[in-house]
Amino acid sequence: MNIRSLTRGDGVVLGAAVLLFIASFLNLYSFDNVPDSVDLPMLWGSGPVVFSVVLAGVIGAALVVVARGLPQVPKVAGLDLGQFGAAFTVFAAWSALGNIVDVPGGFDNIGESAGDGAPSPGIGLILALVATLLMAAAAIATPLVPALKGALLPAPRPAAPQPYGAQPPGGYGYPGAQQPGGYGHPQPGQPGQPGQPQPGQPFGGQPQPQQAQAPQAPAGDFSPFWFAVPVPRPLFAEDGSPTPIAELAPGTWYLAVEQRGPALVAQTQDGRRGVLQDTSGIQRG
Repeated sequence: MNIRSLTRGDGVVLGAAVLLFIASFLNLYSFDNVPDSVDLPMLWGSGPVVFSVVLAGVIGAALVVVARGLPQVPKVAGLDLGQFGAAFTVFAAWSALGNIVDVPGGFDNIGESAGDGAPSPGIGLILALVATLLMAAAAIATPLVPALKGALLPAPRPAAPQPYGAQPPGGYGYPGAQQPGGYGHPQPGQPGQPGQPQPGQPFGGQPQPQQAQAPQAPAGDFSPFWFAVPVPRPLFAEDGSPTPIAELAPGTWYLAVEQRGPALVAQTQDGRRGVLQDTSGIQRG
């Protein structure tokens, strides 16, 4: 699981789940003028609240976060885990609202000893409603709101921006670069070596070396570089297939090995190569 693929919306879902767990240890309901000797139950004291609010909310948050962190999201009945998780959070919020409207009973002995009317929602039930509403809103709005789709953790700078020993432009292996001292490229002040015409001296009337060098010139405009995407983006096969072969996640550095018009040929950590068609907003390493 890649935690750097989590978004700000996922962070809100996690925070709401923690708030819901804390609320489960607080009062389920309250009475006016309750004696100190009366212990009011927590949310864990009501089975319907535990199953429909606490557990449903925590399970929904876990499914949303796990689905975001997996490289390949598994599907159940045609829906991925993230969609199931969002449905669980909505169900938990709806159940919490219902328990606020009609406070759970089953504690008549406490009510008789406390007296003073019907029970009202306790602090635990109120916080549970706030947590589940926040959780459901974040789970649904994250794919739609750009501010929530941003990476939760910033991408670290790569230790070696030039991948696989690639040198800066003009260095070894750079297309079209002149390599001094090699065969056919004598050092200055060494006339008469083969492969290099002297000033004012024709090259035997043969333009072949210049013609062979010309096709390499456009390749010199591109050098491999590291990059990170701002939001999850699909990586398509190089043969033009419409089915994505992988998904690039925010917070992870990928290697751009070739440029094809506005698209980039990217390589993932496991060695797969594909075409990134949407390169807007990428962060270069």
